[in-house]
Amino acid sequence: MLSGAVPDSKPKPLPPYTSAYEPQTVDERGQWMQADEYEARLRSSALNIRDEIIVNYVRQVLCETVGQDRCRSVRLYVLEVPAFNASMAPNGAMTVWTGLLLRARSEAELAAVLAHEFAHFELRHGVEGFKQRRAATDALAWVQVLGAISNANVSDTQWSLVGSIYRFNRQQEMAADLLGLDYLRNSRYPAATAANLWQHLMAEADATAAGRLYKKKHRYEAGFFDTHPTDLARTIYLRAEAAKAADPGDENVGGHQAAVAPLRQRLLAAQVKLNDFGGSDYLLSELAKIHGWTGELLFARAELYRERGNPRDLVTASQLYDQAIKAGHNTPESYRGLGLTLLKGGEVSSGRAALSEYLKLKPNAGDAKIIETLVK
Repeated sequence: MLSGAVPDSKPKPLPPYTSAYEPQTVDERGQWMQADEYEARLRSSALNIRDEIIVNYVRQVLCETVGQDRCRSVRLYVLEVPAFNASMAPNGAMTVWTGLLLRARSEAELAAVLAHEFAHFELRHGVEGFKQRRAATDALAWVQVLGAISNANVSDTQWSLVGSIYRFNRQQEMAADLLGLDYLRNSRYPAATAANLWQHLMAEADATAAGRLYKKKHRYEAGFFDTHPTDLARTIYLRAEAAKAADPGDENVGGHQAAVAPLRQRLLAAQVKLNDFGGSDYLLSELAKIHGWTGELLFARAELYRERGNPRDLVTASQLYDQAIKAGHNTPESYRGLGLTLLKGGEVSSGRAALSEYLKLKPNAGDAKIIETLVK
């Protein structure tokens, strides 16, 4: 906000909303039929988490953000996928991935994502994108036919048409971002949270890039085929828009971390398996800023180092397992990880002792017979 500028203290009114909307055109009916088929498969998917507590929590955040009238008809599905994502189909089915629940630092950050996805739905971007893609594809086909007949060079026209598809999608993303900000302004959550969220995601991307030795110049660039604004551009315009209005929302409102707590160990285990050492280590460090280095987080970090498995990592992993156990995370899995790490690092007697404790705590473990051969 410019120095001396007075922010608008009144939230921007939300557009009128039709709760019992039905598809109006052939294109839209086709989109809804496809979405209905997708939702039917989603209901029976093994990825669909049927825990009423976590699903009701996410629904509560959605309703707090967009209002009861808007959220009432949404069918919500929480999918066990360890990546940052949420989406909403044209027929009103919303999916939220568990990777988003793990990464959101607060209820407000979760709200910012849900607001963005609902904005796509309210703006009918699904059918608009479908028509745009179809029109451009039809035009490309005619350009190719006419080019073949006239033996003309049609590459410039082709690239112009293809580019129009992706520019259109980027415009949709920005429109959804801005309407999402309006939802936040009218809720108990601060609009500034949206920019903060993308800043955290950029930092995680940096950590992933460093871990995988990517070149710095590629991290925030939007290429010709990118369908979203770059994270950096998005952060800049979201922060600028959020600063235009006085925002009484509280970023610390709600109980996101407590709501996710029953699932957190499962989500952390899935994150460790992504083979993204840099990004995962960054995420664990960010969670430690909220919770401190709990036994649960120390165990996940030990698993991360053990999975990478460099000689120096084995030393670090064994120390982290030991710290996790002393911090109260004295689960069978902690002793199993410690034992395997020590054995791999050449500390045979200590490794066998830890594995013996694992078998004592979990005698019917699925890998008990294999572990027994290592203890002998």
